Amino acid sequence: MTDAAPPDPYRRDAPAAALRAPEGTDPNTPWIWLILLVPIVQTLPIFFLDWSAFVEATLMDPTALSTTALFASPAYLTLLALGWIGTGAMIGFAYLDWRELQRRGVPQPFHWAYIFLTLAVSSAVYTIGRSVVVKRRTGRGLAPMWISIATIVAGFVLGIVFAIVLTQVFVNSLDLVSFGP
Repeated sequence: MTDAAPPDPYRRDAPAAALRAPEGTDPNTPWIWLILLVPIVQTLPIFFLDWSAFVEATLMDPTALSTTALFASPAYLTLLALGWIGTGAMIGFAYLDWRELQRRGVPQPFHWAYIFLTLAVSSAVYTIGRSVVVKRRTGRGLAPMWISIATIVAGFVLGIVFAIVLTQVFVNSLDLVSFGP
């Protein structure tokens, strides 16, 4: 009598049972939560920019946008730096998350390289894809997906509110500027 070889979870026709993580596997790594936190931290400096000075300077001289105080302000430079640093950190966190899921016995976790779509689309591609795959492998782990979706919705709402407030600042600034005869 010969012993049957264990199923190879990396075969395309592998049975679903071979793609299950060990019972009780915790899919919540610290890295997925850091990936969700980075976009929030990246946008905080927006609230510290002097938008009224930017609007007034633009109305006074529309050709001088590149020399206005906004683009030289510490908040703007911080926003720019956080964008690049945060994206690099999310790439690193995705790799660490993927490696940790493998270490915990999750077969074929969502590949970390999908985080590079952050550069073109959104970090939600990784968090949603990862959550769906982890749910299939462990039976739980959708919280990062829902938080990612909630963050996107909140971003849209805040973007609309921000546009309304900036428009109001622009309209109020029109009263302060004399365009001449």
